[in-house]
Amino acid sequence: MSFTLLNTYNNYIDANLHLLQLQEEGINCWLKDENTVTIDPLLTNAIGGIKLMVHETQKERAQDLLRTIINKAKENRACPYCGSHNVEYIVSNRKPSNWLSALFTYLLGGYPLASEQRYHCFDCGKEFEEVKNSSSDVPVGRG
Repeated sequence: MSFTLLNTYNNYIDANLHLLQLQEEGINCWLKDENTVTIDPLLTNAIGGIKLMVHETQKERAQDLLRTIINKAKENRACPYCGSHNVEYIVSNRKPSNWLSALFTYLLGGYPLASEQRYHCFDCGKEFEEVKNSSSDVPVGRG
């Protein structure tokens, strides 16, 4: 059996969610390097993150399904300020604590300190902690 790379992730939550969603659709897939990234997150960039591998014969169908899954998640996330769906979960670089964390990590070495992650709207430029579910007024998670 020959497997090929479908997508890469820098966290195990998104990787496992997509893995399970594809497996529910009958796609033969698995995660490569999940344990390494989960145990030592500093190696994420060095090894290319967690890799979602699919059987070669199912790659096209898996790509279509994954694209649909990602687009559906984006449609459910809306900016609370402008209502745009052009929203992503990012590491916020606007807080001084994030810059200080990066500086101390560079100067002192060792493990990086935690930085704040927030949603960013690429249409209005605002950052916020929760997105509004576009189908209701209930805030939703990262998904």
